[in-house]
Amino acid sequence: MRFNVAFNWGFSSFFGWGIYGLNLAMHWARDPDLRPLCSAEMDPKKIEIDALRRGLVEMVRKDSEGLHEQLAKLAGQNVQSDLNVLTALGNQFHTVASVHKTHLLGASNIGVIFLEDTRIDDATRERAKRFDLIVAGSRWNADLIAAHGIGPVATVMQGVDGTLFHPAPRSDLFRDRFIVFSGGKLEYRKAQDLVLLAFRAFAERHPEALLVTAWHSPLPAIAAYPFAADRVPAVPLNADRHPQLGAWVAAAGIKPQNFLDLGPVSNARMAPLYREADVALFPNRGEAGTNLVAMECMACGVPAILAANTGQLDLIAEGACYPLRRQAPIAGRTDTGTEGWGESDVEETIEALEAAWRDREDAAERGRRGAERIAQASWASQIAALKRTIMPYMKSPGRAA
Repeated sequence: MRFNVAFNWGFSSFFGWGIYGLNLAMHWARDPDLRPLCSAEMDPKKIEIDALRRGLVEMVRKDSEGLHEQLAKLAGQNVQSDLNVLTALGNQFHTVASVHKTHLLGASNIGVIFLEDTRIDDATRERAKRFDLIVAGSRWNADLIAAHGIGPVATVMQGVDGTLFHPAPRSDLFRDRFIVFSGGKLEYRKAQDLVLLAFRAFAERHPEALLVTAWHSPLPAIAAYPFAADRVPAVPLNADRHPQLGAWVAAAGIKPQNFLDLGPVSNARMAPLYREADVALFPNRGEAGTNLVAMECMACGVPAILAANTGQLDLIAEGACYPLRRQAPIAGRTDTGTEGWGESDVEETIEALEAAWRDREDAAERGRRGAERIAQASWASQIAALKRTIMPYMKSPGRAA
């Protein structure tokens, strides 16, 4: 018996949920037990993958067309089906709509969540009751949810495609530079302000340092939230509310020759760029998941500096990174819950950069151990773990048009 499983997040090569959707589709496209159906928008222009992988995604896209046609007739409605449904959940367990602004319910309903806002009230707990199971993207997230009386809850982390992200030779085009990579959408939670503060001090001592960033996002307006206003300027935005990264970095006191913005790059093209880095820097204040960009950097053998808080704790192991242990509570946020978040110490971050610069052999060893650790979390293994987790909750084969 093959169970029809609808998931309501789409495909994209440019952001986390979309990469999750691509890998779920590819690994379940020919699964003997599960038939994946995507109930979200499927825009081919957002996908940059090779022809072999595209063929698998195309199988799922075609299988999903009938479901989309059915949902088009029920636009804007709550739709009860006999499918098994995986629902992407946002903060406070709010659901994400499927195509045609429908909200799809099934014979079994499983929520998949990366919870950033830690405020969980009675209304949140009531919304959680709609789900037979909650799948969280990190152990921190799962523990947080369970501590508020919500369950059952399981942990399934994201994965990394080891055929793309693995140690390999560098181009050495930047052999005379010391490259510090920083990635993740530009927002307060990702702590790019702390990156600027630490890198500015580091570059003053090491003029060959080059900060390489991948901070672009499909949601650029989130950069408007003030960062550490007493230490770095506000992010300048253009008329379309897009951040002006070069101007921001310059205003923070970093010279143009010490900064390079990569612009929007598809996931499949990031590996060679990661490998050019001497160290990757992630002083993030909060990660609901494990931080996919950090995982990919580590998989490529790049030594990573990781804030020891929230979901990134799942990546930290002795000798496999540079952990930032001095974590202060977050102060001043009233619009979101920050229980378990952390404010990385800038001086400790600078020292981690200095350690990577000073002892290249130790840095390389940390990179090697980090790559070995991440190799255990391939997308193949993580999607298989998701299957094992949800199979006991499948209630009906489900009909698909």
